[in-house]
Amino acid sequence: DEKYSGRQIPVGWVYFNPFNGYVHIQNLKIFETKIANNLVPEDSIFFSAKGLSANVALLKLASKTIEITKLTLNQPEGFIIQNKNNLNFNDLIQKFTPDKSEIILDTFHFNILKMKIKNGVFHYREKLIPINYFIKNVNIESSGIYWNVDTLAAKFSFCSGIGTGNAAGDITINLKNMDYNLAIIVQQFNLNIIQQYLKDLASYGTFNAYLNADIQSKGNFKSVEKVTNKGVVVIQDFHFGKNPNEDYAAFDKLVVGIHEISPDKPVYWYDSILLIHPYFKYERYDDLDNLQTIFGENGSNISAVTDDSTSFNLVLEVANYVKKLGTNFYKSNFKIDKLKIEQGAFCFNDYSLSEKFSIETNQLAIIADSINKMNDRLKFSFKSDIEPYGDMYVNLSLNPNDSRDFDMQYQLQGMPVTLFNPYLINYTSYPFDRGTLELNGKWNVRNGKINSENHILVIDPRIQAKLENNDSKYIPLPLIMYIIKERGNVIDYSIPISGNLKDPTFHLSDVVFDMLANVILKPPSISYRTEIRNIENEIEKSLSLTWNPVQNVLLSKQKEFTNKMVDFLANHPDETIDIYPINYSRKEKEHILFFEAKKKYYLSTRKDKNNLNLSKTDSIEVENMSAKDDKFVLYLKDNVNDTLVFTVQDLCIKFLGSDTINAKFEQLSNERQAAFMSPFNFKGLSNRVTMNMGVNKIPYNGFSFYKIVYRGELPPYLIKAYQQLNEYNDEAPRKQFEVKREKNKSEVSLLN
Repeated sequence: DEKYSGRQIPVGWVYFNPFNGYVHIQNLKIFETKIANNLVPEDSIFFSAKGLSANVALLKLASKTIEITKLTLNQPEGFIIQNKNNLNFNDLIQKFTPDKSEIILDTFHFNILKMKIKNGVFHYREKLIPINYFIKNVNIESSGIYWNVDTLAAKFSFCSGIGTGNAAGDITINLKNMDYNLAIIVQQFNLNIIQQYLKDLASYGTFNAYLNADIQSKGNFKSVEKVTNKGVVVIQDFHFGKNPNEDYAAFDKLVVGIHEISPDKPVYWYDSILLIHPYFKYERYDDLDNLQTIFGENGSNISAVTDDSTSFNLVLEVANYVKKLGTNFYKSNFKIDKLKIEQGAFCFNDYSLSEKFSIETNQLAIIADSINKMNDRLKFSFKSDIEPYGDMYVNLSLNPNDSRDFDMQYQLQGMPVTLFNPYLINYTSYPFDRGTLELNGKWNVRNGKINSENHILVIDPRIQAKLENNDSKYIPLPLIMYIIKERGNVIDYSIPISGNLKDPTFHLSDVVFDMLANVILKPPSISYRTEIRNIENEIEKSLSLTWNPVQNVLLSKQKEFTNKMVDFLANHPDETIDIYPINYSRKEKEHILFFEAKKKYYLSTRKDKNNLNLSKTDSIEVENMSAKDDKFVLYLKDNVNDTLVFTVQDLCIKFLGSDTINAKFEQLSNERQAAFMSPFNFKGLSNRVTMNMGVNKIPYNGFSFYKIVYRGELPPYLIKAYQQLNEYNDEAPRKQFEVKREKNKSEVSLLN
């Protein structure tokens, strides 16, 4: 054995019948070679089988024909082991590759018929990454091949060795020119082998997906592009993320129906492409983002693997193939009878600010029928809800032969400007507590030249008082708002864009002239605008009580307001009031989280470690301390010791524990309720005020508040304020925005 193969080949026993040519080998084993490129120990098994049986046609030996009429391998098990370019069977290839200079004058013919492999197991191991994968229940059956026939046909089936799934099909190969025909059906095949290749590319992360397919393929093993495919491919339950409980990308199902894909023709004709519930989350941290923390800064992990010509990574090979198909797709005779994306979601979180910013598209849908290069235009419809408020849509018409030729119409509406408070606070120190944003526009682009109209409208924006915070920069936003706001308390500008896609030109003349007009026209209307603002404040204060983050006592003006309600109830014995707490719990808990963590850090810096009390001055110092302070963050990291925590918020949660924060939030809610009810209790009117259970959500005004509902008659001062405001809304310059104001008012009332 070692003389001819270089390997030890022990067997259990051998049976040979010289009369009928039947041979059986029991417990066949082939060991690794002694010089197996240091891949595996030499006492490791390379291949084994419980039994190997063959029937040899002895009479044909006389005619120089070796014919095995039946060959059966029972329960074989084989191992392919790789380290870069080294394979554990390279020695066999070298040993049994014939010398091309050798001339064989008198050869035997070789036929092998009725080949069977029963219940095989085959392993693939890559030492460097590492990869450890296998398939089991491998069954292959072939009618065999004759020496003067080029075609080999076989049926096969196997199961995934790790996880679920099976595959079955048949294949025909022309051994002379390496053409093939393949038909395969795959059912619930777990693609967890991808997870092992990702470890070579990613610093962390988990992957899971399942493959179903029914594919017919014709091609050539020597040419990747010389292939024609048709059938259906379905990928289900796709999840890739930080861990099994936190996805960065996911979808429920991707269905690709294929009429014909032939890259070499080139023809890309899809029956349909359907993507259900796709999800993608992008997060910015103080240093990198969630993608760079996985794949290295600027994709350095991927670049390192790509630059190593000796390595093979299945993920990169698939990605490169898909990229190549995508590049060729636009140049080809492409056709997609139906494209649909439904129930999509895109989430963006920004932790690089002093407080977290978050926005998400929800129920995103993209629909396109008959995407055909022969059509004059390709039409796409895009629409989505925006969480927590708003919606958007985009209609796109594209020239299939020139991506620089398109028409687009878009609209975004119903989005509160308070949503952007984390950015406003970070860069200006001023938050908004009112305002609704709308964007709409039309783009006509021909040969890359832009003709675009864009309109921005902000209705009733209002700024709160400046916040004192070491994390925030200062910009005089009230002065800027005075200049850009128009007399109707709106920001209303049109911004045309021309030029070309590579060098667009923004025309700001409308903005400049309107700002100049505001400076000239607004001073005479100060009393008018002040009157409206006072009326709006009167109405808001009568219908709601706003709480600043972690505020637990009533301010002086809030006390005046509650006393008005007390007087109203005292003078109207039959009236009652319902209170509905709307809690911006995410923001409140973030403020509690930062304060409690900074408090512990602050106490740890004291010389007197036993003094756990904070004076009023201490509390102010803790409150004003930056949550991004280098020493504070280092303190958190030293106490948490988790390299997969990338945000200050998560560090604080792990440091303090979520139970502590939840308890503090519950305490805050109780203190607010006690402060609000105190004047009613003092007058013995608490039985006519119903405090309902709080609701945790993102309020439209960006702050926690108590919604106040009068069950009977409204207070006279509130009725008067409503009447005055309606009169102002019916007059210029507020008249043109009356419908939008009423729409926003009804949406906010319903949502809150």
